[in-house]
Amino acid sequence: MADTEPGPEGHRARLRQRLLDGGPDELPDYELLEYLLMLAIPRRDTKPLAKALIARFGGLPGVLTAEPEALARMKGVGETAIAAIKIAQVAALRLLRR
Repeated sequence: MADTEPGPEGHRARLRQRLLDGGPDELPDYELLEYLLMLAIPRRDTKPLAKALIARFGGLPGVLTAEPEALARMKGVGETAIAAIKIAQVAALRLLRR
């Protein structure tokens, strides 16, 4: 399936293009998290997981700051996804320090 066709691959390409063209405010929080998760979980639809994490932890800041053990209790969240979430948290904190 080509990157521009409908389906998961096309959806990912559209998300990527919206992010690159529109900047940080182009994607809502769940889509930012969805994109982050799809880098960690490449062969799965991560939108439902992103929405579930945001609902469980009260928003993107809550997901990023959640303890790894709490994240691991969510169905579908493994070590690679937890590491991706934590690296996003560390990057955000370093950016804030500057």
